[in-house]
Order: sequence, then structure tokens, then C-alpha cells
Amino acid sequence: MITARTPAFWRATLALSLGSMLTFANLYTPQPLLPLFGAAWGVSATDASLTISLTTLTLSLSLLIYGPLSDAIGRRGIMLVTMSLTTLCTLAMAFAPDFATLLTLRAVQGLFIGGLLAVALAYLGDEFEHEAMLLAIGIYIGGNSLGGILGRLISGATASVWGWEASFLLTGVLSLVILMVFAWMLPPSRGFTPKPLHPAAMLNDLGRHARNPLILFACLIGGLNFLVFINLYSYITFLLSAPPYNLSSFWLGLLFLTYLSGTLTAGISGRIVGRGSQPLAMAAGVLMLMAGTLLTLIPRLEAIVAGMLINAIGFFFTHTQAAGWVSRKADGARASASSLYLMCYYGGASIGSFYLGPFWHWHGWPGVVVGAILMLGVALAFALWLRAHERRDPVGDPVAVTLEASEPSAG
Repeated sequence: MITARTPAFWRATLALSLGSMLTFANLYTPQPLLPLFGAAWGVSATDASLTISLTTLTLSLSLLIYGPLSDAIGRRGIMLVTMSLTTLCTLAMAFAPDFATLLTLRAVQGLFIGGLLAVALAYLGDEFEHEAMLLAIGIYIGGNSLGGILGRLISGATASVWGWEASFLLTGVLSLVILMVFAWMLPPSRGFTPKPLHPAAMLNDLGRHARNPLILFACLIGGLNFLVFINLYSYITFLLSAPPYNLSSFWLGLLFLTYLSGTLTAGISGRIVGRGSQPLAMAAGVLMLMAGTLLTLIPRLEAIVAGMLINAIGFFFTHTQAAGWVSRKADGARASASSLYLMCYYGGASIGSFYLGPFWHWHGWPGVVVGAILMLGVALAFALWLRAHERRDPVGDPVAVTLEASEPSAG
């Protein structure tokens, strides 16, 4: 077993962190480019947003496959193969002749992006001692957020000079370099023990968790939370690229630095809540996301940036507590409960553009804000229901974000 702060620990942890950076950079590369897709191919804002939504949809479905598959055939090979195919898809996008081809490649890429996300934590559980694993998880999660931010920054800056095609090309080349470093640094599996595939048992566990309202409502909170948060970023690129702001893709990429406020919040949310009420913490995060979204209605760039900073804090606060609640309330098969949460999480992101699209066409950005507030109101109602149940049936176990729930993978 790998112990903390040894050379093997740093090799494996850095490799997985680089892998997560590659994964999230590729996932979110198109987001600052959405207005450019509209200009290049004459597609609507809703259609351009499909470059994010379709990928998160296929990603959410793939999570059902890779976890059980890795239990049978191993972790390292799945990560290497899926990361390689993710990189090839990105390189191919640079040469997409039309929007339909780009969408097809993005949908296929989502199936591969899920490989590392579903397997990395299981690899840590196999190979690391408990103390080392907890330390490595924190570093790995930092790679998640950093990859999403860097991917958008690189994409936006590159497109502002050489066009959207160059963004995919550069991301693909950098991913290829990271992939080679990952393959060289990640130690081979030594603690892995193969297990037979049991699809029926896995589906039974998922169904059991989905019928438990304490788990299902928290999963829906996570999904609705991400639905609003990630798609607000998509639609706000159209607002800020138009008059009176006229921001280039470079500056649109910089907007995603507002994620950093949420990344910090994710790291300290457990200490903030302590032994308090997780449903109340979820409700507080949703209210913060509502407040930040309303603040973006002020037609000043500084107000919009401040609103997005508040949004990131509220989003990550809710997400970490909802994920922790799901793992805490799971009656056995916690990995299946975590898979259900992540399916709802990424599934919410995938339907967000379809949901908010009509609001955008109805009344532009104010319409999107109305749609977001309505959906967040549903999430708030779920959180308050969980709080009411908690008061009727209080529990005394410590509030903690566990291994299965410790991936704030908004990117």
C-alpha cells in the first residue's frame, strides 16, 4: 500500500491530478466558444450549448459502466484508454467540417470522459493507505477544478487570436503531453483484486436508492443545482459577447476564474457546517445561488462578475453537502448511491440548455434568470423537505464528506 508523502504517493497523486485536469479541460473547452459557433454556423444559443449538454448527458450514462467494469478488469487500463480516446476526439474536433460533426464528436467524447471520473477514486482506495488516500483526494479534487478553469482560459485566449479550431487543436496537443506523463507516472495496480460483474445487483442497488426519498431528493438537488449553475455560464457568454459589453472569447474565458471562490468553499464547507444540518446548508447554498443570479440583472460588468462569484460559492456549498448527505444516508452499496448522485448531477447539466433555451428566446438574459430562479425554487423545496424529515428523525452521526461523495466535479 502507498503511504503518505512518499515518492510513490507523489507520483500517483500528481498523475491522477493531471488526469483530472486533462478530463475537465476537454469537457469544458467549448464553453467560451459558444458565441463563435453561433457566428460560424448560424446556430442558436440553445443549439450551441448542446456542445456542453450532449457531452454531460453521455458522461452521466457512462458512469454506470466504468465502475463495475473496472471492478472486473482493473483501473489503470480503463483510465489510459478512455483518456487517449478523449484526446483523439478533441483533436478531431479541430477539423470538424460542420456543426453536426462537432456535436457527434462531443457526444462520443462524453462516453470516454467518464472513464477517469468513475475509476480514479477506486484506484486510490485500492492502492493507498487511509491517511494517504484522504490527502490525495484533496489534491485530486483541486485538479478537477483547476482543469475546468484552465481549459476554458486556454480555449478563450487561443480562439481570440487564431479561431475556435485552434482552441481544440491546442487542447488536444496539451492533452497528449499530459497523457504521456500520466502513463509514465501512475504506478501499476498492486492492490487490485478482480471481482465478477454483477449488473443485476448493481441495478437493484440503484433502484433501491432511487426509491429512498432521502437519497433521491438530495440527488435531485445536486442535479438541479448543476443544471442552473453550469448553464448560466453558457448563456452569459452570449450576453457578454453582445453590446454593450462586446467581450472577446479571451475575456469570456477569464470569467470562469469566478469558479475559484467556489473551489475554496468546497474545501472548507465541511468545517463550516460541522455537526449542523446538511439540509439547511443545502438550502443556504441554493439561496446564495439565487441571490447571485439576481445580482447579474444589474447591467454593469462588475455586478455580473460579483454575481457569478456568489453563484460559485452557493453552488459548491450545496453540491458538497448534497453529495455528503447521499453517502451518509445510503444503506449499504454507497458506491451505487454515489453513482446515482453523479448521474443526476451530470444529467441535470445535460438538460439545462433545453430548459433555459425557451427562456432565453423569450426575454434574453432576464428570461434565463427567471427560468433559473424557478428551478432553484424546486431545489430549495427539496432541501426544506429533507430538513423537515431531519427534525422528525434526528441523527447524531458527524457530518462529513466521505470518499464516495468527495468529488465536486463541476470543473
